[in-house]
Amino acid sequence: MPTLYGYSTSSSGRPTPGSLTIGMYQIKWKFHRDLPATTVFAFGTSAATATFPGPTIEAAQGVPLVVTWENHLPQSHILPWDPTIPTAIPKNGGVPTVVHLHGSIHPPQSDGSALAWFTANFAETGPKWTQPTYTYPNIQHAGNLWYHDHALGLTRVNLLAGLIGAYIIRDTALDAKLRLPLGPQFDMPLVVVDRSFNVDGSLYMNSTGNNPSIHPQWQPEYFGDAIIVNGKAWPYLQVKRRKYRFRIINASNARYFRFALTNGLSFIQVGSDSSYLPTPVPTQTILLSPSEIADVVIDFSTTTANESILTNDAPYPFPSGNLVDSLNGKVMRFIIAPGAPDPPDDSQVPPTLKSYPTPMTYKAVTTRYIVLYEYGPSGNPTHLYINGKRFEDPVTETPKSGTTEIWNVINLTNDNHPLHIHLGTFQATKVQQLVNINTFTACMASLNDAVSCNVSSYATGSLFSIPPYEKTWKNTVKIEPGCQTTIVVQFNVVDDHGAYPFDATAEPGYVYHCHILDHEDNAMIRPLKIIA
Repeated sequence: MPTLYGYSTSSSGRPTPGSLTIGMYQIKWKFHRDLPATTVFAFGTSAATATFPGPTIEAAQGVPLVVTWENHLPQSHILPWDPTIPTAIPKNGGVPTVVHLHGSIHPPQSDGSALAWFTANFAETGPKWTQPTYTYPNIQHAGNLWYHDHALGLTRVNLLAGLIGAYIIRDTALDAKLRLPLGPQFDMPLVVVDRSFNVDGSLYMNSTGNNPSIHPQWQPEYFGDAIIVNGKAWPYLQVKRRKYRFRIINASNARYFRFALTNGLSFIQVGSDSSYLPTPVPTQTILLSPSEIADVVIDFSTTTANESILTNDAPYPFPSGNLVDSLNGKVMRFIIAPGAPDPPDDSQVPPTLKSYPTPMTYKAVTTRYIVLYEYGPSGNPTHLYINGKRFEDPVTETPKSGTTEIWNVINLTNDNHPLHIHLGTFQATKVQQLVNINTFTACMASLNDAVSCNVSSYATGSLFSIPPYEKTWKNTVKIEPGCQTTIVVQFNVVDDHGAYPFDATAEPGYVYHCHILDHEDNAMIRPLKIIA
């Protein structure tokens, strides 16, 4: 994938604010040598340079970047979409798009609201569209983000078509201090997705819904047969016997990955989502939900084997669905060169990484209860809501800028749900199983109020452990089925609890949602309004 730099360099060598223009194009992309070229949507500075995934954007910590996002997509979509769910439908055709920088701290006008969509050449725009150029202050700590489409009701098909890309915020002083593997050959993003294909190479997406009399196309999850890494199906990477840093992004619609390595290799995780861990965490496996990021080091000098396979054994849907097979159980192959690396490996994994202020739970000004539901015949949902409310219902979550809140997120479904809160930075502190869940669910169906249903008397079951590699500030947290997950959410810059350098209270506001895209589209998403 090409790299675009979101800054310029002054005569003194310091990075200065930059600007980019990035378009969305329909192109042909070769996923595998034995598969005909596939029509996809892709990001790039031109149709000739557009790629799947899009170019990796590298930004400098504390240096603003402005991006003008352009839509050059055709009149019709390449995938089936469903008008019976809340959807952006332009009057005169075209593919609505809008870009969200996932995990970024930025003004609401630059958030990529689902209602701020636009078609080619801005011929039509959504009700919350305001401007073609977005500002990303990059004020948060160094780390990993990604950008993707966020159009109302079309997120799942627009991402499936290819509108994804990696975004890295770098702190050169911190890089020099930590001495982790550095440079494009030894430090790279791995954008992992799953896709299915027709024999002619075109993307396959089931065009019949699970309840076709209600939703002719929508299905609750999309799972592909082939695992794609950086735009190639089951690829290989030739590596030296040394340490490499991989920023692994799960950009799938619905698939969870539980990664492991063969031939005795393991991961050393140094970051989760857009934050470093306090100390490195050695681990044999890493579970990533859709939109989560694992920042890892793999030391290929610790095995005598000449290859290692990155594998996956996460059931789908997660955690109690189908077992993986010989196709989706393999991700990619590392081919390890013999002999000592040339030049020698002078990188390291330091004993400590970066510390951030701890969650100030005692300063929490509000405790909220967020309840996740499925509706419809058993096993065949027709829609998914948060707190029993639609996306278009009036806003109920109105955090005050600069404050800390406690969110108790209750999952009354059988699926694990990755919760993503725009603008907020958060971490899970407690995961507790619900007892007598059927009784509690019946009460919720009647009253739709966790406090009135006395949730504290049900959240008394077994405690689930939070993996050490997730104990940092995150932008996506897994919500276990049948549990109440307590998260601390900060609506400020967590590095110093500083205020946002922009008006976070402005329109069109923000959202929070499940990041299983098929759930988000129908309609496990709610507005989030920051107040002064």
